[in-house]
Amino acid sequence: MQGAHEVSPTLHPRPRWLKSSPLQPESLFPQREEGSRSPLPLPLQLPQALPGQACLRAGTCLASKDSWWVMFAAVEGPELEAVAAAAEDASEAAGAEDASEAAGAGSRVLPFLGGNRLSLDLSPGGCHCLLRLCVQQPFQLLQVEFLRLSTHEDPQLLEATLAQVPRSLSRLRSLVLKGGQRRDTLGACLRGALTTLPAGLSGLAHLAHLDLSFNSLETLPACILRMRGLGALLLSHNCLSELPEALGTLPALTFLAVTHNRLQMLPPALGALSTLQRLDLSQNLLDTLPPEIGGLGNLLELNLASNRLQSLPASLAGLRSLRLLVVHSNLLASVPASLARLPLLTRLDLRDNRLRDLPPELLDAPFVRLQGNPLGEALPDAPSSPGVALVPEMPRLFLTSDLDSFPVTPGGCSVTLACGVRLQFPAGATITPITVRYRVLLPEPGLVPLGPHDALLSYVLELQPHGVAFQQDVGLWLLFTPPRAWRCREVVVRTRNDSSWSDLETFLEEEAPKRLWAHCQVPHFSWFLVVSRPVSNACLVPPEGTLLCSSGHPGVKVIFPAGATEEPRRVSMQVVRVAGQELRALLGEPEAAVSPLLCLSQSGPPSFLRPVTVQLPLPSGVTGLSLDRSRLHLLYWAPPAATWDDITAQVVLELTHLYARFQVTHFSWYWLWYTTKNCVGGLARKAWERLRLHRVNLIALQRRRDPEQVLLQCLPRNKVDATLRRLLERYRGPEPSDTVEMFEGEEFFAAFERGIDVDADRPDCVEGRICFVFYSHLKNVKEVYVTTTLDREAQAVRGQVSFYRGAVPVQVPEEAEAARQRKGADALWMATLPIKLPRLRGSEGPRRGAGLSLAPLNLGDAETGFLTQSNLLSVAGRLGPDWPAVALHLGVSYRELQRIRHEFRDDLDGQIRHMLFSWAERQAGQPGAVGLLVQALEQSDRQDLAEEVRAVLELGRRKYQDSIQRTGLAPKDPEVPGSSAPQPSEPAQA
Repeated sequence: MQGAHEVSPTLHPRPRWLKSSPLQPESLFPQREEGSRSPLPLPLQLPQALPGQACLRAGTCLASKDSWWVMFAAVEGPELEAVAAAAEDASEAAGAEDASEAAGAGSRVLPFLGGNRLSLDLSPGGCHCLLRLCVQQPFQLLQVEFLRLSTHEDPQLLEATLAQVPRSLSRLRSLVLKGGQRRDTLGACLRGALTTLPAGLSGLAHLAHLDLSFNSLETLPACILRMRGLGALLLSHNCLSELPEALGTLPALTFLAVTHNRLQMLPPALGALSTLQRLDLSQNLLDTLPPEIGGLGNLLELNLASNRLQSLPASLAGLRSLRLLVVHSNLLASVPASLARLPLLTRLDLRDNRLRDLPPELLDAPFVRLQGNPLGEALPDAPSSPGVALVPEMPRLFLTSDLDSFPVTPGGCSVTLACGVRLQFPAGATITPITVRYRVLLPEPGLVPLGPHDALLSYVLELQPHGVAFQQDVGLWLLFTPPRAWRCREVVVRTRNDSSWSDLETFLEEEAPKRLWAHCQVPHFSWFLVVSRPVSNACLVPPEGTLLCSSGHPGVKVIFPAGATEEPRRVSMQVVRVAGQELRALLGEPEAAVSPLLCLSQSGPPSFLRPVTVQLPLPSGVTGLSLDRSRLHLLYWAPPAATWDDITAQVVLELTHLYARFQVTHFSWYWLWYTTKNCVGGLARKAWERLRLHRVNLIALQRRRDPEQVLLQCLPRNKVDATLRRLLERYRGPEPSDTVEMFEGEEFFAAFERGIDVDADRPDCVEGRICFVFYSHLKNVKEVYVTTTLDREAQAVRGQVSFYRGAVPVQVPEEAEAARQRKGADALWMATLPIKLPRLRGSEGPRRGAGLSLAPLNLGDAETGFLTQSNLLSVAGRLGPDWPAVALHLGVSYRELQRIRHEFRDDLDGQIRHMLFSWAERQAGQPGAVGLLVQALEQSDRQDLAEEVRAVLELGRRKYQDSIQRTGLAPKDPEVPGSSAPQPSEPAQA
């Protein structure tokens, strides 16, 4: 299948005017002041005989059919006619079919041009497309104000393309030249090839927004300093080591972002940016700030996080408009007290610094965040004699996202990774200096070993080199998402040792209500992740015997007699609570009850030498004096078996008033059931699976500004509404799916149907389908670029995205209804949601309601009267918030009503029009449709609209009767309204 980044829009090999237009070559490009035209900076050699074999550089050739227009864009002056002639020859050689296609190129609508926005950053052929457009000069290009272009292109081709922008897109207001669309094998964004900008870009007089993020800029291009109208400049994720002094001369700049670069100092002229409101300099190497920064009188937000600042200048007190100051993850030992007197400051973030003391004004201020500072700790004692050296404080490193390694010396250090993970190497942990590398990996089944009732709370952290033993344990702090339930559950760090996984002794630390750390000591490096599991109790069983009790369920005990083992062996116990209400609903038996679920495991030989006594509490509501022993069942399950076995007849159950005791020789899962059912094993399996299920919903949303970008997301059902509200401004889409039950770590797939393709080369795709792994506490978010295989110029394309579990079916059904019919408790199909790619119509662009494209209709019939499209629009305009009631009375399903609400959730008129016209389209040609509409309006207490519709119908009937009387097709009928008073002059004139 073909992915979106491999598809370029349908373009034609030559414009129609190339052969027949009376335009002269001199009229195609603007003159310079001295009257001469400069060729584009594209190092192409014109071919002497084969114009289709021009090369951009060594090893990069264009196809013969597409290369002529690149040469055409690269030359001017006397050579233009020769290139045009060569293009004609190439076009004629391409065949009459191509020539006829080219003849209509000038009048075709550009499918990738949406209104005044031109988005060419989704495919590697963006530069080729833009160059061709600049040659053809379609009229839509003159209206473009927003241009997006990927910088993952050939550098020379990219430079030649940008040189054409000032000439062809003179009204440009926003220019986005970003890398980052491609990722390496580890999922990290790759930088683009952009290292500079053509000087001609300074001629964009209307440019107000310039985004050059994720590129390879080492110095700021000179043309930027001449863009006097520039208001927003984004330079994040580049290689800038300094900013020029002339940057302070940009008079209109309000937003400057230079994050994730290599800045070591700032120019004093930066303080001259009097209009600047937001300044983001986080993730750099700054150790000082110039005092002139206090001159930014209109600055609202200042972000200096993750630098090397040791102090802040007192001039920051001059930032009287400042609302947000972020200075976390630096080396600050003190801060000026004058910051407390900034009148509008609402947040001062000083976390993770070296602050031991703080001015009282800041210490008591509610807007100051101070976690991670050694507040109140005393400085190291001074040396007792001149010969004793003062022990320096442990070095602290704050890594940016560009760094994936750091050095560790025998002196030790404290390291904060860009992902938030913290490490502390004590002095002497290593004998020789080593370089530590890290990666944050997406969870995959091979890297996430989960038990039946475990839940993943973090991503996977890999620290290298693997297996290197430290002289002292290294401290590790991992951020994790808090579990939904804490009762009888615990959070642990899980790591891999050789070929097995084990849980480390873990301590939890809380810095804020939603900022939790799992802290542990690690002797060597490997893979690490945070999981939530049922509370585990363990002990070492000696030959003399011992007792193991559950800390979460005091009634659960295991008694090891003397002689049960010859060598000490380690045993562990986990207990899982079972909700009785859910179990009774599953069994349909009001009096059913079960005990807690017990899991026992051990190391060493599989069996004990002497029987071990296990004590379980009786099921809730059951006592040993009144129970019916025929209804009590002891169930046993040993992985990897899929069923539970009833072993009640194979053991001796000793019952007390509250407990049941039995003896076993080897360990597995045990469960007490009290039920009237005979076949309990299958019921126990269903109940056990129900304990492991998570209820989620699946959604597929489209980005509003870029309809080809689709967001697929799997959410716990309690988070769906809040997530949709948060994404309301950026996305639109159908109603979420029905509730789906999934296991932790289960794989499922998403596939687009009916004319929508997904890139099959993506690492997370299987045969062109997006692969998910569900983890209950981690959002499964995938943003994919899709492209239609149908002609969007002719019609809007509708499609579905289907979710299914297990192996990928060989053939994906095309209709949503077929998928729903296959959906069941044990079926592969989970949900199918519709999506729609709106029509892109040249300068009109995507707009609200543009997807509504109905043919002209007349609702009703000639005798009872018609409602035209104009009449329906009038009704829709007056319906207002009462439309849901009218829709339900019209027979519109509640599910469809909710879908319309969601799809047009911030457009009430769009909701009404879509409902009314969709219903009218289905009712076209059906008798009684108009009467049904009038009745629905009356039932919804909209008598005013019902009377208006009746008046329209009455007028229609009169015109119909008058027309047939004038033609003599019907006799006069005084009882027919409108026919009782004919004009006396009409017969006389006839």
